[in-house]
Amino acid sequence: MSLNKTLTIAGSDTSGGAGIQADLKTFQEHGVYGMTALTTVVTMDPNNHWHHNVHPLSIDTLKAQLDTVLSVGVDAMKTGMLGSVEIIELAAKKIDEYSLEKVVIDPVMVCKGEDEVLHPETTDAMREYLLPRALVVTPNLFEAGQLAQNGPLQTIDDMKEAAQKIVDLGAKNVIIKGGKQLQHEKAVDLFFDGEEFTLLEAEKIDTNYNHGAGCTFAAAITANLANGQAVKQAVQNAKKFVTAAIQHGFKLNEYVGPVMHGAYNKK
Repeated sequence: MSLNKTLTIAGSDTSGGAGIQADLKTFQEHGVYGMTALTTVVTMDPNNHWHHNVHPLSIDTLKAQLDTVLSVGVDAMKTGMLGSVEIIELAAKKIDEYSLEKVVIDPVMVCKGEDEVLHPETTDAMREYLLPRALVVTPNLFEAGQLAQNGPLQTIDDMKEAAQKIVDLGAKNVIIKGGKQLQHEKAVDLFFDGEEFTLLEAEKIDTNYNHGAGCTFAAAITANLANGQAVKQAVQNAKKFVTAAIQHGFKLNEYVGPVMHGAYNKK
């Protein structure tokens, strides 16, 4: 038996709901073989309202991990929390070195529950090094506004304008996650392939148990691409997967509730 192989370059969420942990759970649910290259370890302080602390790994450690995985070969890959310009440049270099085409960029800029952009200078590096190499980019409203340099996005027209700018920067496809934050009666994501806009709609889910939703969505797209799905189909199926995961999110402790990664396959 042979499984299609996926790589995630991302941070470790010690609480298990997002980051590398969410990616691997999602890969498993999609029947692909997931491998990892860890950039950071994120811990949460139980004595300070679950405040996030980021512990970066050395660039040499990351390079060794990438050489390990890429020597095996991957069918698709994604990025999550990268955290520095140096890491972004290394990721771009390896994408080119190994001629990777099915590349999903999840432009993580903050930890959920935190308001401060981790490293503002990395946004410029993402524009320069990652967007031109991306088959799919998966920003939320805040991240899309930062990448497009548009400021806050509040309407579908705002999303369309930002999507066009992101594609103009080199990304082949973009899916902007409006979710329940958008001023719309439904949870709306916008997919743009450079020519046609497609709205992906779902009923808004009244829950705070959505930790890891963004990572899970991008990982599902990556797995679908590895399994041979066309980009639009991969995104549409990932939307169904993450919607079910959010619907069945659960309370972990008083501070956080993750999505349920196995919910779609258990339906």
